Amino acid sequence: MNPYLDIALRSLSVYLFMLVAIRLTGKKELSQLNTIDVVLILLISNAVQNAMVGNNTSLLGGIIAAAVLFILNYILKKITFSSKKISEFIFQHPEILIHNGKLNFDKLSHLGISDEELKEAMREHGVEYYKDVKLAIFEVDGNISIITGESNLKQTHFKRKKIHKTLGLNS
Repeated sequence: MNPYLDIALRSLSVYLFMLVAIRLTGKKELSQLNTIDVVLILLISNAVQNAMVGNNTSLLGGIIAAAVLFILNYILKKITFSSKKISEFIFQHPEILIHNGKLNFDKLSHLGISDEELKEAMREHGVEYYKDVKLAIFEVDGNISIITGESNLKQTHFKRKKIHKTLGLNS
């Protein structure tokens, strides 16, 4: 087999594996990486490098691997734009946490959002009581949006902090 075609096929395989692995492990907040996540990504990138290029450490081999990844990314974006089914598999959707003052405890528990995190988001938006929240939405980027329905809303931005459950550390 042509060594550069081999690199292209290896890169394709690694890209698809990583896409599915990240999706299946439930990583919803890629924009909020903590130290452990960054270390994992660095180690994974090092681990899969040889899987993509094999023994070929030439400049052309690296460029071909990178080009395949850019092309796959471009194609995947086009496909997700035109296919709702594939888009739903790859991308997450916003989740409603509070609707008309009523908390969705199942959703909060499933997403691992504590009462204190929710109250912090409400305070950031100038809201004191759950009953005053018309809609609280956990956005796909990890933000919590609060809508009160009041005419004098302040626009604020609450970024959820990722809490490491085993050590209890904020990141």
